[in-house]
Amino acid sequence: MTHSSAAPLRLALRLAAPDTADALAERQRPELLAALSDRFGLPEEMIETLTGPDGAALRAALDADPEAFLIQAAGSGDPVIARAVWKARYRIGTGRTRRARDLPDLLPAILGAADVTDPRWEAEDSLVTLLLKEATPVELLPALTGPFPQLISYTLVRLSRFLPLPVTLDACIALVQLAGGEGLLAFADGVEQAPDFDLGRPELLEVMRAAAADADPEAFLRERRPAGAWTDPASLRALMRVRLGVGVVAKPAALDWELVRREHARLPFGTGRSSGNHLSQLTQWEGCPDDLVMECFRADPWSTSQSAAGLPFEALVGPEAAAGRVRFDEALGRGIRTGRLPVDRVLAEVGPAAEVLSALPYDHEPTRKTLAGLLDRLGTDPVNWLTCYARMGRARGSVAELIEDAAWGDSRKKRSTSWPRPLEAVFPATPPEASRAAFLNLFQCASEEAQIAVVPHFDPRAVQHLLVYGDPAPAVRDAVFAAHGVPAQAAQAATTALSPEKLAYLLDLDEPRVDANLFFHCRLDDGERERMLAGRLRGGGTRDVPGELLRALRETNLGHYRSRLIAGLESGDPGVARTLVERLRLRLPAARLRLLAAVWERGGPDAVREILAMDRFPVTFRRQTEKLLGLPDGLERLRVRLAEEEDPAKLVAFLNKPPGYGSSQLHKLTGEGIPLPWPELIAAHRSGTLAAAPAEDLAERPDCPREMLLALLPHAPEAGRHDSSWLQLALRRGALTPEDVLTRAAPANRALAHLLRLLNSAERPADRQELGTRAAALTAEHLGTDPETWAVCLQLLPTFTGTLTELCATAAAITQPSA
Repeated sequence: MTHSSAAPLRLALRLAAPDTADALAERQRPELLAALSDRFGLPEEMIETLTGPDGAALRAALDADPEAFLIQAAGSGDPVIARAVWKARYRIGTGRTRRARDLPDLLPAILGAADVTDPRWEAEDSLVTLLLKEATPVELLPALTGPFPQLISYTLVRLSRFLPLPVTLDACIALVQLAGGEGLLAFADGVEQAPDFDLGRPELLEVMRAAAADADPEAFLRERRPAGAWTDPASLRALMRVRLGVGVVAKPAALDWELVRREHARLPFGTGRSSGNHLSQLTQWEGCPDDLVMECFRADPWSTSQSAAGLPFEALVGPEAAAGRVRFDEALGRGIRTGRLPVDRVLAEVGPAAEVLSALPYDHEPTRKTLAGLLDRLGTDPVNWLTCYARMGRARGSVAELIEDAAWGDSRKKRSTSWPRPLEAVFPATPPEASRAAFLNLFQCASEEAQIAVVPHFDPRAVQHLLVYGDPAPAVRDAVFAAHGVPAQAAQAATTALSPEKLAYLLDLDEPRVDANLFFHCRLDDGERERMLAGRLRGGGTRDVPGELLRALRETNLGHYRSRLIAGLESGDPGVARTLVERLRLRLPAARLRLLAAVWERGGPDAVREILAMDRFPVTFRRQTEKLLGLPDGLERLRVRLAEEEDPAKLVAFLNKPPGYGSSQLHKLTGEGIPLPWPELIAAHRSGTLAAAPAEDLAERPDCPREMLLALLPHAPEAGRHDSSWLQLALRRGALTPEDVLTRAAPANRALAHLLRLLNSAERPADRQELGTRAAALTAEHLGTDPETWAVCLQLLPTFTGTLTELCATAAAITQPSA
């Protein structure tokens, strides 16, 4: 039984009353054992041995944490179970498993429960033999104090040079406890005679020999073991993982930094690129001593400043920083927010100023306040600010020095009275870089009075950066627009990064250049695009669609944004209509007729003649339309033709056609602006004249009516690995409820799969609670406390064609015919 096929059984055991669930678990023992085997990665017979014959224990195992279950199994003392647990891969999700051997507490539990008198521990295929063959050094750490002398000896040989002395002595003590002084002496002799063995400490063999010769070897070793050092298994494991470069390591809670220092002094962790910068891992832990951080920093300033949890202030003012080898953007924000780096000292002593300004945490109020205090020195004189910007890129000193230098009017250096190296705005807007980014951040910390005084002197690019990527106060924004006019507003509109407030402000201007940039660059809803292309003003009234907007329409990428042009299909504006006809091949007669009817209503038959003269429509269609232009009721006849083309029966027939190459029939229809007649489509689906494929395409649309979705529920789609089916989309946007799926969706197994996805989701807690309550009530009503009824329900589920409600009722009818 797979993870997914076990889900209905798991749900049934949760919904049933405790006594019923226990009986059902016993009734479904084979299926439950298969599900548990898949979950824990152990053979079924071993699962049964571990849980026992009781149904309640089986049910508890199904809800147990896999890691806790496996560690408990590891403590059984059975060598066969121990080996199986070590090799197991337990399930953590659909299609995802994890190795049990990676659990830090697994091997200690196995070794702690092992009975060394059981000969199976020494068998050829035992766990001990397996560990000797394939265990990694970090995995072997618990064996140092375990019950098997051969594992202790093997691990010591492999790891001794990397281990702290107290840990090595603990291993020697364990070896003495198991094999006596003779065993310790034999180990020392063996190491000495093997030229490839190196314990990393020449004096260690002498200690072993002296201990073996002592009347009490264990006491001899304990006297030499530093008390309290390296007694925490998590700290030792972390140390070894860092030493050996085994992945990213979390800092242990009980880590003693003084012990780490001693180990580094004995055997440096290494900072080289070829051997691996293992010291770098330690610097990423909170509380890493400054001396270790600085040692790592001097070896690799760039990486250390990027990754270290805390960088000492001296690193920011040393030669590495002066040479541009420090990642200020990482180090400053982290250090200032935590209080490790005093912001006043950073601004007064750290340079270059531009890099510091680009890296400051501007969402940190003390930082903004301190910087604002320095900026008071520049006052409201635009020359001071322009000079500050002009010198920023070349300034090697601190921010405070840059500001003081710019404000000192008696300097012989050239002072700027206009924006240095001015640039035009770009379309679309691009974020500021280098000195421009630094100046924008700096400028927004200034007083409102200073900003109002300076913005008239900005170049067009700086204006655009302030309006798009800054957040100027309304008074500052008004000063920008007063000084720079419509070009500034148009430059602000050339981005997708507009807040709703900024967008509303720009839309309300009804300015052609602004509207054109909003249309081309911004994310507008369809209603706004239709309004613009119809010439309707936000402030009321209409106008001819301006040339700026028509140019944007001509430059719009059809491959990505065809819908933006279709928004003008019913505009009626001749310029919009000509642009659409030039750029689009309208394949559906209904789309052509919609366009021409709108043009006729707004511009009369002559405007239609101009469109037809473009020779972009089929000859027959053009001739038929030209005949109507001279008739008094020509427009009405055109509308009749449009109604015939949009007849629901004709649209249903179009949707039912095989799509061939390219997009679906529905996309072809809506892609040419044809409105969907939902009532008639719902009726067509109910009558069977609308095929299943287009019906499901319709269900995926956000505007699909609830009535249509309910009509589709008896043919629910499969729940794939991703939540992209129309049913899941409808649940997510609230068009369908869990109750709908529970009572109307079929077949039952598909409905259940969708509801299980909802129950297992972290989203929509109200829906989950409602579903749990309703499901419990449904099963209590129909299945009750009879485990046989529950079992029949589970047996019927895979092939039952009705709803879940009908499934429960059918199971009850089978087992309780007289009820």
